[in-house]
Amino acid sequence: MTEAVAAVARIPKGDFSIEPVSVEAPRAGEVLVKIAGVGLCHTDLIFRDQFAPYTLPAVLGHEGSGIIEALGEGVTGLAVGDKVVLGFSSCGDCSRCDEGLPSYCRSFVPLNYAGVRLEDGSTACCSGDERIGSHFFGQSSFASHAITRARNVVRVGDTSAPLELLGPLGCGFQTGAGGVMRSLACHKGSTIAIFGGGPVGLAAVMGAVIQGCSTIILVEPMPARREVALELGATHVIDPAAGDLTEALRAIVPEGLDFAFDSSGVVSVIEAGLAALGSHGAIGLVGVPKEPTDSISVNISALMTPGLRIIGIIEGDSDPQSFIPELLAHHAAGRFPFDKLIRTFKLEQINEAIAAQARGECIKVVLLP
Repeated sequence: MTEAVAAVARIPKGDFSIEPVSVEAPRAGEVLVKIAGVGLCHTDLIFRDQFAPYTLPAVLGHEGSGIIEALGEGVTGLAVGDKVVLGFSSCGDCSRCDEGLPSYCRSFVPLNYAGVRLEDGSTACCSGDERIGSHFFGQSSFASHAITRARNVVRVGDTSAPLELLGPLGCGFQTGAGGVMRSLACHKGSTIAIFGGGPVGLAAVMGAVIQGCSTIILVEPMPARREVALELGATHVIDPAAGDLTEALRAIVPEGLDFAFDSSGVVSVIEAGLAALGSHGAIGLVGVPKEPTDSISVNISALMTPGLRIIGIIEGDSDPQSFIPELLAHHAAGRFPFDKLIRTFKLEQINEAIAAQARGECIKVVLLP
């Protein structure tokens, strides 16, 4: 056992509590990582709040980075002392994993959302005799130490950004960038509107710059985030409260957009983006809606005749083993300055950090154990 400190979710919509927990030694196929930093993601909060069911109490957190301290039986290609980013979990054996699409792994839901080891229903964390849910996205990294499946681990070596800031590459930043670079595969000279200027949306802006998009529009209500988008390479910004959103988009690209990317989850925004698409345009959806029952209204003929496409996206269609190193190379070359979006807090300040992020005082929070 390793004695650790963790932010434990006990009550839906309640504060996280900072508690000592015991973390098991890694079992076969697992590694123990000392966490250097962990991103705070909206997904952590929706599982805490039971938008999607998750057994509490639990240690959440799924954007960890750190250093391997121990290896379980059968782990190869990794060593104690390796610097790593922790990504989502996938089986590695199904047809989607074989296609290089591990975010659509046939076992994605149980591997990432069960809160236990699937083999025997055990958890890696406990507090005395109390079971604490673990293996959230295969890692549960809101803690000083985490047990993770070896397949989750991406070895990064020396990088141009500090190790403690790399965790969000494992989810939020790769989702935004991958959504543009992989899922939509925006081509050079294409036009795109990005809805939402949080970490995912701004990563999408950076991805669009890397892809060579000629028109990059960010739609975001917060003026400070619109300014950041322009600094990152957006060509236009729109305040969605300023008037009819579809008309504003069509005023910039009269023939209609090639691509749209939604990180807001707001039904009216998605429908406005869909209406602003040109022929054979595509809109990618990553934003979590406010309610599980939220749906968009689509006229079938209006969708079919111009060949419009609506694409659901998980983790930017990325394979972390190749895409995270690619993003780090772009960072080293100055093309993906994700660290400019980050503000750090101590892990014990997690509730304060959640409130600050909700108020728009910071774009991306990274917690330091």
